Amino acid sequence: MSQLVAGLIPILCLVGGALVVFLFASVKVVNEYERGVIFRLGRVQGAKGPGLFFIIPIIDKMTKVDLRTITLDVPSQEAITSDNVTVKVNAVVYFRVVDPVMAIIQIDDFRRATWQIAQTSLRNVIGQSM
Repeated sequence: MSQLVAGLIPILCLVGGALVVFLFASVKVVNEYERGVIFRLGRVQGAKGPGLFFIIPIIDKMTKVDLRTITLDVPSQEAITSDNVTVKVNAVVYFRVVDPVMAIIQIDDFRRATWQIAQTSLRNVIGQSM
């Protein structure tokens, strides 16, 4: 009997440890200014937060999206005016995510995409007005 109990103790410790790791992996906290976009087996379940919620580890994945206003510095662009003077134009872009689910599933990297479209728009404006 004591050998049976002695053999079960390591197994129970292993199962208990796995259960603790599972519980810690399932608890997610999302701040007031964030939303967590939940994917279950690759399919979007929606956005959750702010607050504390649980996901199923391995089956569910969560991506946090910041809803605060984000600033991006667009690199300076040089242009030649009609009187042959070189000008350098700097720009800063301010944006914020309105729909976190669409920001994650429609665009690979929405920050980089916003930066690139701002840079392209700045070039177009400089090209039209100079």
